[in-house]
Amino acid sequence: MLARFGLAAMWMLHFLPLALLARAGESLGMLFYAFGLERRRVCLLNLARCLPELAASERSALARRHFRAVGRSLLERGILWWAPRERIVRMVRIAGFEHLRSLAGQPVILLAPHFVSLDVGFARLACEIDLASIYANQKSRVMNRMLLAGRTRFGAQRLYSRQDGVRPALAALKEGLPFYYLPDQDYGPRDAMFVPFFGVPAATITGLSRLARLADARVVPCVTRMLQGGEGYVVTCHPAWESFPSEDVAADTRRMNAFVEERVREMPEQYFWTHKRFKTRPAGEAKWY
Repeated sequence: MLARFGLAAMWMLHFLPLALLARAGESLGMLFYAFGLERRRVCLLNLARCLPELAASERSALARRHFRAVGRSLLERGILWWAPRERIVRMVRIAGFEHLRSLAGQPVILLAPHFVSLDVGFARLACEIDLASIYANQKSRVMNRMLLAGRTRFGAQRLYSRQDGVRPALAALKEGLPFYYLPDQDYGPRDAMFVPFFGVPAATITGLSRLARLADARVVPCVTRMLQGGEGYVVTCHPAWESFPSEDVAADTRRMNAFVEERVREMPEQYFWTHKRFKTRPAGEAKWY
């Protein structure tokens, strides 16, 4: 019932101009900050470990900006799910699309780090090309159906459950479908190694390197930035990485984390700090959360 009520509210609000919807989303985010005690604690702990050079007051201010961005991303998702394609195209600009166009027909992995606007990036690219991606099953069946329907509105997008493993993604890559890949969260110790993220050993899956090798794929980092004041979004397709994958999976995985860290420093309020990125710890080290 709660999921249906939330979806109904999102549907009604998506008709608002983006500037007004952005304000509403930021207000919602501050409610999350006030009452989401556990996620606020996780966010502040992550910031303290990753950005120790900031004063406590600066980290608190950054956490509040993060929650405002989260609230915006939630409400503005209604535009992705129900608004006409033309509105999404107007709202989201693509920079560097030539880097992706030049690889048409070749296996391409789009490295999409977990910034709050990653769904915006997928939706905007789906207005232009067909993609494949992986999704996590939601606890609510209503929300799960809505996520799948919303992400497959345009073109012939393919979404695979994380439980399906990498075989469907590998098949899609070999067919020439770019694979929108989100490998920068803590999925547990399986298929992961500890590599630095903001100087902290972080359990990181090695799928980017291994999948690129198996599919002989190029890696094109794809990062979406939320602009301030309801000005929309920018999806940036970076140049394809050279000399990737290498013969060293650990070095490839460190390279991925270093790239994500650089982008986080450019817009720190927009990274998913509420995720328990460091929940898997090396043997003998105390848990963080």
